[in-house]
Amino acid sequence: MTITIIGELCHDTFVYGEVVRLCPEAPVPVLTNIKTENNFGMAGNVKRNLLSFNSSLQINLIHQKRSIKKTRYIDDKTNYMFLRVDEGEENVDRIILTPENIEEIVESDIVIVSDYNKGFLDEETTVKIGKMSKFSVIDTKKRVSNGILESFDYIKLNEYEYLRNKEIADKYNEKFIITLGMKGARHKNTVYESPSPKQTIDVSGAGDTFTAFFSLRYHETKDIGQSISFANEMASIVVSKRGVTTPF
Repeated sequence: MTITIIGELCHDTFVYGEVVRLCPEAPVPVLTNIKTENNFGMAGNVKRNLLSFNSSLQINLIHQKRSIKKTRYIDDKTNYMFLRVDEGEENVDRIILTPENIEEIVESDIVIVSDYNKGFLDEETTVKIGKMSKFSVIDTKKRVSNGILESFDYIKLNEYEYLRNKEIADKYNEKFIITLGMKGARHKNTVYESPSPKQTIDVSGAGDTFTAFFSLRYHETKDIGQSISFANEMASIVVSKRGVTTPF
């Protein structure tokens, strides 16, 4: 099976430490570094999730050239995040599809667009990607246009994104999957409950996990309910772990 993932890539850095005193210059905690962990996020996290399940998958990742970096400073004991510093979002170059990219998209069994609205994907190219694909899913932070609606098989939104797109999402609800956090996910008028995690530790990257595993299972089964339930299960595992991670 061949999968093409298109979207912004970022480098996630998690700085875990402990706080034993306040800064003498200002009433802020001083974080002493215990360990630092690094991984790929955004579209890179979609790829990581898929490969964690099946390392034999052939995955193409089309992303921007200039790096986005997110650095989180976290108390190691409580997993409380003190601060997140983002870098590089202002320098994201716009996608230019090469003949090789187009061939990858056309020949892929699944195309996943992970659009974090950082400037990489424009409307015209996104619509073109959807129309070229055999089976396509988009997870987008933008308002959904008629072009996106018509060219993609499924559109995944979270609750906040759904409210921004409520009119079109309610009118064409057969194409929209709305993730509801711990409540699960909704398609049309059916809510598919999520298994309760042992403990919700970190929700970072859970949306990437859902999109990855929904796309994979739906391509295999063509069963919307089974695919959403499987994606819910995988996301519930991820939120019980620290950082931007995978179920396996």
